[in-house]
Amino acid sequence: MEDALEPEKKRTRVLGTMTKFATSYPRAPALTAVPQTQGQTAAPKVPKRTGPRCSTSIATVLKNQKPGPAVPAKKPGTAAPPKPGGKKPSKRPAWDLKGQLCDLNAELKCCRERIQTLDQENQQLREAQQQATALGAECGRLQGELASVRTQAEQGQRELGNLSARVLELEECLGTQEGLVRELQEERRGLVIRLEEQERRLQASEAALSDSQAEVASLRRETAAQAASLAERGERLHGLEMERRQLHNQLQELKGNIRVFCRVRPALPGEPTPPPGFLQFPSGPGGPSDPTHLSLFWSDERRGTLSGMPAAPTRHDFSFDRVFPPGSGQDEVFEEIAMLIQSALDGYPVCIFAYGQTGSGKTFTMEGGPGGDPQMEGLIPRALRHLFSVAGKLSSQGWTYSFVASYVEIYNETVRDLLATGTRKGHGGECEIRRAGPRSKELVVTNARYVPVSCEKEVEALLQLARQNRAVACTAQNKRSSRSHSVFQLQISGEHTGRGLQCGAPLNLVDLAGSERLDPGLALGPGERERLRETQAINSSLSTLGLVIMALSNKESHVPYRNSKLTYLLQNSLGGSAKMLMFVNISPLEENVSESLNSLRFASKVNQCVIGTAQANRK
Repeated sequence: MEDALEPEKKRTRVLGTMTKFATSYPRAPALTAVPQTQGQTAAPKVPKRTGPRCSTSIATVLKNQKPGPAVPAKKPGTAAPPKPGGKKPSKRPAWDLKGQLCDLNAELKCCRERIQTLDQENQQLREAQQQATALGAECGRLQGELASVRTQAEQGQRELGNLSARVLELEECLGTQEGLVRELQEERRGLVIRLEEQERRLQASEAALSDSQAEVASLRRETAAQAASLAERGERLHGLEMERRQLHNQLQELKGNIRVFCRVRPALPGEPTPPPGFLQFPSGPGGPSDPTHLSLFWSDERRGTLSGMPAAPTRHDFSFDRVFPPGSGQDEVFEEIAMLIQSALDGYPVCIFAYGQTGSGKTFTMEGGPGGDPQMEGLIPRALRHLFSVAGKLSSQGWTYSFVASYVEIYNETVRDLLATGTRKGHGGECEIRRAGPRSKELVVTNARYVPVSCEKEVEALLQLARQNRAVACTAQNKRSSRSHSVFQLQISGEHTGRGLQCGAPLNLVDLAGSERLDPGLALGPGERERLRETQAINSSLSTLGLVIMALSNKESHVPYRNSKLTYLLQNSLGGSAKMLMFVNISPLEENVSESLNSLRFASKVNQCVIGTAQANRK
């Protein structure tokens, strides 16, 4: 803007200079004509000087300058000068030379003054011309500057337009920003309110945190005290657990490391009802619900009196650790052996037999009945359920247990894997009893499946597979008689990592083949010869089992384990460090009384045996 206004200031300065020049140099007054007297010649006219032509502006200044008053020439004497604009004075007479001379002098003086005035005006005009020339150059320069200023003004106008548009844009942006600022201010006020609220909540939280920290410190102290108390209780619990195992073992030893239970099966549908008084169950030490004695009344038809009358019934009394009448259920039977199963978990080898003639209920006792009825479950599924449950409870004390199951049968002194599947199914010659290692006392069956189990469903699947693979046949006593000894082995391994304790023991649940006496007068066909060989192998292995138990009871130096595959496989569960229980199963029918007496007598001999103190397998 200052550049645009600069030419206007210069133009004003030039005009002021010209006005000052016009004022400083006023025009000279016009010369008045001097009247001539008579007889005098007129004064020669002063030639008009013409100076150099001035510029239009200077001429205008001189034209507007007012002429000053003319100085009249004074005559000597009394002669008065002629009045301007009046009539010429009368011509002096020829004789008035003096007057004429005075007039001429006056006129000469006027001319000289006029000349001097003109010289001055000429000088002023020269100076004015020089000034005009300088002013012309200045004017040209100023016009150039004016053009430049106008160019700059136009550029400034364009820039001003751009700036105005920019200003409008900035004003619009400013309006937007102001709106945004207002929104941000509103948001800020909201945030300030929220901040204040958060600060209040923070103060409340800090106060609550302080209280919580104090409470946490108190809880930590309580936790430390409880941890110390828990450690103390853990030590005490561990001591109590060890004491429980010791007392439990002592209790089992007081009951006998070899115990015999007698179980009488009920009469099946279609079988004759036993005569009254054939079997009697006297009350035991715990009353009628805890019988330990069995009385069998039998009259042998082959014996008679001299008068020809039948002989009086003979009473046969037997005493066992527990007698289960025909009405006893599977749960009642298992409840009696549950503590013995617990001994296997504590690290003591346990072996449970089911012995008796064919059809006396041995397989039902060990495996249960068909149909999946929970009330009919046998000792094997109930025992494993009990072990899994107790192992789960002991896990809270730091014990971890693993279970590995195997199921084999001994048929005609040949070991077969009942868990075999596919092409190995039925190939018993591939299985042999071997030591687990050069210095190991543990026995394993080669080529037999050892399956880790952890739940009841897995055990049930194994039992179902074993039922399909077991050797059975029809005999005179039973349409589906087991013709082999089945041995369910469960290897139990326990570890307490916190205390570095380990324990392990096998649990053997054995379903012995049915014992039968041979009839020498029986005609032998191809099938009967096969049954005969099976019966001979069964009776031989059962006799060896009796001899082994007797040798252990008598503390003999040689125990004939190797006389039978059954006793050889079970030798680690029959010695002094093991606990053994035998179920003698008998039939309630009078027609089977002979076989029942044989079974009861064998069981009585076993019940009279005493084996040394059991020792847990611990490391």
